[in-house]
Amino acid sequence: SVHWSETAKEETAGSVENNCFFACEKRDEHGMIHKLRQKRRTGRMKQRIIFATGNEGKMKEIREILNGTGWNVLSLKDAGIDTEIEENGTTFEENAKIKAEGIRNWCLENGIPGCSGISAKEIIVLADDSGLEIDWLGGEPGIYSARYMGHETSYREKNANLISRLDGVPKEKRTARFVCAIAAALPDGNSLVTRGTIEGYIGWEECGSNGFGYDPIFYLYENDKSTAELSAEEKNAISHRGKALRQMKKMLEEQK
Repeated sequence: SVHWSETAKEETAGSVENNCFFACEKRDEHGMIHKLRQKRRTGRMKQRIIFATGNEGKMKEIREILNGTGWNVLSLKDAGIDTEIEENGTTFEENAKIKAEGIRNWCLENGIPGCSGISAKEIIVLADDSGLEIDWLGGEPGIYSARYMGHETSYREKNANLISRLDGVPKEKRTARFVCAIAAALPDGNSLVTRGTIEGYIGWEECGSNGFGYDPIFYLYENDKSTAELSAEEKNAISHRGKALRQMKKMLEEQK
């Protein structure tokens, strides 16, 4: 029989949650006492997810949308990962997959600097590629949305430029959409991809202080508000990223 000593000591294996051991004693048939280390069964380990972005506005949205899943969602900065993955795909889906798989492979080679005790084989890497498509401009800026006019150019300047390029274009021809593709690089080497969109039009001026990027010039037909005028809850319920993330959440839960 096994006797748990009154001074049983709980030890944590590395920094991994819910992976605990207890010291215990066991008597053999000769009455000799042997000290053992026995793993305690506890709740399910939290799924750790690295979202391959350094954009704080985007991370805020992602955490709000995934709130309640119990997942531990880390940014690249949180995970101590400092590397650039070249996104040379021709679609949002290709770029998201390239980024997710690139970060997963980097972690397998280098570990996760900001998370000691966690194996790269235990984590899921998510990455997104998102952008604005304006029909009058042939789909620009599209997959180049983040790089449009250069990385160092402010979004106030980018937005002003797009509005000026639509000078004189009537509302019915200012149609546009936000697109978001999300890819998951799984521990088993497979990948998943989802896509979400939201339709609207480009306004004549920036409006609203919520959101980020192109939100102040992207307006919804339903209420003629920009997505920068919506609350976080309103935006997450209808946004391209919210739709793609909820699809991905469902797919990941089905993987369990």
